[in-house]
Amino acid sequence: MKVVWCITGAGHLLRESFDVMKKLKEHGVKITTLVSRAGEEVVKMYGLMEELYSISNNTYYEELIFEREHPYSAPITGRLSLGKYDYLISTPTTGNTVAKVVNGIADTLVTNAIAQAGKGFVKCIIVPVDYVEGVVTTRLPFSINREKCTLCKACMEVCENDAIVENFDETFSKSFMEIILSKCIGCGKCKEICQYDAIIEGKEIKMRVRKVDAKNTKKLNDLEDTVVLKNPYEIMDILLKRQKNYKLTNFKRH
Repeated sequence: MKVVWCITGAGHLLRESFDVMKKLKEHGVKITTLVSRAGEEVVKMYGLMEELYSISNNTYYEELIFEREHPYSAPITGRLSLGKYDYLISTPTTGNTVAKVVNGIADTLVTNAIAQAGKGFVKCIIVPVDYVEGVVTTRLPFSINREKCTLCKACMEVCENDAIVENFDETFSKSFMEIILSKCIGCGKCKEICQYDAIIEGKEIKMRVRKVDAKNTKKLNDLEDTVVLKNPYEIMDILLKRQKNYKLTNFKRH
């Protein structure tokens, strides 16, 4: 089975999406991954870039395509319009991406891929982060607790990506250490070396799902051959059931 997997700039459900990708790969599913500009930044922030390269290792039908390299489209999307893939999966999918898709706007790598999938009769599975109106809980990447931090700078010295810097808060006339998330790869070395437990990993926060975003999510159901799911793990049942039926059918034919 061959799928295109789209990643957009949401941290919510990102780790779960990667978990599903790895499990599907173990079952022999080939995954071509398309990553938006914001998606690439978020994947780096959560320290998942190495896993991404192992999932889509740039072999045939397992390519890894970044939007910064293909701003509006990529040759891979041509395969979608020709129906060369079994599914297009988009998770996590931001409210911005959903809004564009339901309004027929295809001006990015991901939205164009979804549009081409529709034209090529490729079934789409979309997991929006703004599923229903209300409040969701998500986990943040690494950060520094300023109250615990003693400015020893051990974290800055151990960081190989220059992602930790010292800044100055003019309001309180006080220096503080800060993690530049666009440079952080989530390796955790800073947390390991900190003697004061000042490095925070995976802090939970609550976020509001706006009415307009939830409304757009409902509109996704009106798109042809599109399934909207609440959680990435639901993808497993759909794909593995399809794969099992495909193998049984081929076995009977022979």
